[in-house]
Amino acid sequence: MDHFALFTSAPAGFFVGWGTLTLINAGLAQGKNRSGLAWWALSLFLGPVATLILVVLPKVRAKMF
Repeated sequence: MDHFALFTSAPAGFFVGWGTLTLINAGLAQGKNRSGLAWWALSLFLGPVATLILVVLPKVRAKMF
C-alpha cells in the first residue's frame, strides 16, 4: 500500500483540518484574554461553531488589581 495515499485520503484531511482549526481557535481565544486550553478543548467538539462564538465575543478586559 502506498503510504502517501494514506495521508491524502478524505478522512485524514478532515482530521488535519479540524485539528488546525482547534489550534487557530486557541490562539484567537488567547488574543481575547480567554483560556486557550479551554477553547482548544471546546473546539474539538464544536469546531467552526466555536470559531464563530469566539469572533462574536468581546475581548475580556484586564483586571485592575
